[in-house]
Amino acid sequence: MPGDPGLFTLEVTPHEKGLRADAFVSAHLPDCSRSRAAALIRQGAIQVDGMPCKAGYRLKAGQTVYGRIPPPTAPDMLPEPLPLDILFEDPALIVVNKPAGLVVHPAAGHPSGTLVNALLHHCPDLEGIGGERRPGIVHRLDKDTSGVMVVAKNDPAHQALSRQFKERRIRKRYLALVHGSPVADSGRIDLPVGRHAVERKKMAVVPSGGREARTLWHVRERFAAATLLALDLETGRTHQIRVHCLAMGHPIVGDPVYGRRRAARSRTGHDAPLDAILSKAGRQMLHAARLGFTHPLSGEPLTFEAPLPADMAGVIQRLREHAA
Repeated sequence: MPGDPGLFTLEVTPHEKGLRADAFVSAHLPDCSRSRAAALIRQGAIQVDGMPCKAGYRLKAGQTVYGRIPPPTAPDMLPEPLPLDILFEDPALIVVNKPAGLVVHPAAGHPSGTLVNALLHHCPDLEGIGGERRPGIVHRLDKDTSGVMVVAKNDPAHQALSRQFKERRIRKRYLALVHGSPVADSGRIDLPVGRHAVERKKMAVVPSGGREARTLWHVRERFAAATLLALDLETGRTHQIRVHCLAMGHPIVGDPVYGRRRAARSRTGHDAPLDAILSKAGRQMLHAARLGFTHPLSGEPLTFEAPLPADMAGVIQRLREHAA
C-alpha cells in the first residue's frame, strides 16, 4: 500500500551470501528482532524473490527480500492509572522502584493491577515488543519483594538488556533481613537451585538437575535475633536469594514460603518483645536496593538505587531501639 512505513525491499549483497533470512532482516531493520522476523517469515509476510521461505533459508547474492512489518498490535492487557515511583525514563527504557505487593505481570489470579498495566497507562507511546504494544519485562521481582526494576520500551532496548542479563553483566545488590546471626562477616553461596522434589511450586537447593546459582553476601548490621545482609547476585535464578538464605540457616524474616518453620525454631530462647518485632513483618524483608547496567542504546554505564521501603526500615529501626 502506498506510503506504508512498514513496507521494505532489500537486496542481498555478495558479502551477505549465506545469511539466514531472519538474521538478514533483523540486521537491516533494527526495530525488528530476529524472533519477530522469523515469525513474520512463517506467516508469509516476508518473502524472498516473491516466494515464501523458511526463517533458516540461506540467502543467495542478488536475491530480493520483500515484506511488511505491521504496526504493533494492542495487547489484551488494559492500561491502568496506578501510581509509579519512576527513578529514570527516556525513549528506550524506564526504571522504577517497585513497591512490595505489586505483581509485575498479569497472570492467573492477577489479571490486572500489575506493573505492566501501570506502564501501559504511563507510556501510551510504546513502540512495542515483538509486534505487540507492551513494555519489555527483562527481569522480575517477586510480588512481595520491593526495589529497582528496569523495563524496555522498544525491541532494540529489550534485546540489548536481555543480552546483558544473559551474559551476567547486570550488577544487582539486594538487602535482606534474615533470622539469626551468621558466624562470618561475609561469604559466597555456590549451590545449584532447582524445582523442589515434592512441593513443585517451590524452589530448593538440589543435589542434581539444578541450575548453577551463586550469591555473595556480607553483613551490614547485626541485631539480637536478626542480621541485615547485603547480597550480590552472580546468577539470577528464581527465588535464588530466598533459597540460599534458607540453605545457610538464616531464612529471610517474614518469608511465608521459605522461612516459616525454620524461623520459628530460630527464635526459641529470645524475649517476647523481640519475637513480636520479627513476627510483625508483613512480607519477606527483601529489597532490590541497587541495579547497574549499560544503557542499551547509548552504551553509558548507569546505576540506580532505591531506599529501604517504610515497612522494612521500620522493622530495622525497632530492632535497633530494642538493642539500645
